[in-house]
Amino acid sequence: MKNLTLKHFRYFEALARHGHFGHAADACAISQPALSMQIKELEETLGTDLFERAPRKIRLTNFGEQFAVRVRDILQSVDELGDLARASTDGMMRQLRIGVIPTIAPYLLPAIIGNLTQTYPTLEIQVRETLTEKLIQELEDGKLDAAIVALPISEPVLTEVELFKEDFVLVRSNADAEKPVPDSASLREMRLLLLEEGHCFRDQALSFCNIRSGLPREGLDGSSLSTLVQMVGTGIGVTLIPEMAVAVETRSAPVSAARFKGKQPSRTIGMIWRKASPLTEQFLLISELVKKSAEGLH
Repeated sequence: MKNLTLKHFRYFEALARHGHFGHAADACAISQPALSMQIKELEETLGTDLFERAPRKIRLTNFGEQFAVRVRDILQSVDELGDLARASTDGMMRQLRIGVIPTIAPYLLPAIIGNLTQTYPTLEIQVRETLTEKLIQELEDGKLDAAIVALPISEPVLTEVELFKEDFVLVRSNADAEKPVPDSASLREMRLLLLEEGHCFRDQALSFCNIRSGLPREGLDGSSLSTLVQMVGTGIGVTLIPEMAVAVETRSAPVSAARFKGKQPSRTIGMIWRKASPLTEQFLLISELVKKSAEGLH
């Protein structure tokens, strides 16, 4: 067992997660033959197979599944040692790898980065914008330090800190600006344009309208709020957007924004990180900065 290395473990974990040599090799930024050779070397060192190979798919053996649990624990511990070293240098980490969901990033990130660089001039900031599911996975894999998402996440290994609440507003064409604002029941009868599957904001909008996610529906699914607002400007439907996006997204389209009457649809924005991370004190300081950054957007 003396020949086991962290490189072996990282390559094994990537292959176990992706279930595909090509995808795992891409994730590790190496060639597929090189990955295959490392996995073969690992299996020879262990004296047993870790994967069952099929023409188009591979899966873990029984031993491989048990091995994967231990390997993930080891890799997480190694990542946490790196975090500990970063935290002990001068009281503040030197690098922050932060993830943000797409319905927050364009509107809040400029203020966040401005405040962070002003407060911590030597801090190197790396940003990752993607969907919540991917951010959670990359947090657990140690590829990110923290993420800004819509709460709750309810992952037992992650800490959640609430930052602020934000209302949704209705966006409709200027031609409809003087009409009464529809309630959630009326919205179900309208052509509601939503983000595509995978965006948590889509699920939140459907929940407000009491529409079950996954049901067939007429409308347009877009990959960004910008696309949805521009389509509303052509008169083909209405959409919901978070309050922080209104100033940016409505200035270049013939649309109007209106608040709902009564109880407002809303979401809770928070920051998450691994509970075991030794950088918790730094993340709490950064979360306060994020709160401050958001104040000017409401």
